[in-house]
Amino acid sequence: MTSFTIQEVSRRSGLSEPTLRYYEDVGLVGPISRDETSGHRRYRSADIDTLEALACLRAVGVGIEDMRTYLANRARGREAAAEQRDLLLRHAERIEADIAAQQVRLAYLRRKAELWDARDRGDEAAEAEATRQVMEVVPKLEVAR
Repeated sequence: MTSFTIQEVSRRSGLSEPTLRYYEDVGLVGPISRDETSGHRRYRSADIDTLEALACLRAVGVGIEDMRTYLANRARGREAAAEQRDLLLRHAERIEADIAAQQVRLAYLRRKAELWDARDRGDEAAEAEATRQVMEVVPKLEVAR
C-alpha cells in the first residue's frame, strides 16, 4: 500500500503541516496511520482525497463545522445530495454577497478617484458630476459594511 509523508501531503494539498495535524485532531481526517518504526504520520490515498476536498472548502471560506457536515454528507452519498447542494449553495450565496459588497466598495473608490482627478485638472463640471456619483454610492457603501 502506498503512503505519503506529511510533507508530501502538505505540498500536494496546499495545506500546511500544522493544519493537517489540526484537521486530524478535530476529526476531519483520520485517524492517520503511523510508521511503526518512526511514529511519523503516513497518509493513504483516501486521506489525500479527503484533504484535497477540505483544502478546496477552506479556500472558499467554509468553516470546520460545515466541513464536518460536508464530509458526513459525502459519505452518505446520493441520499444526502440535497443537503450537500443546500450547504454549498448557502456558501455560494455568502460569496455572492461578499462580491456585491466589494463591488460597491470598488465603485466608491473609482468615483472618489474621478472626483480627485477632476479637481486636479481644475474641471469644476467634472468635479460636480463625480461628487454626485460619489453621493449615489455612499448609501450603498453603508449597507455593504
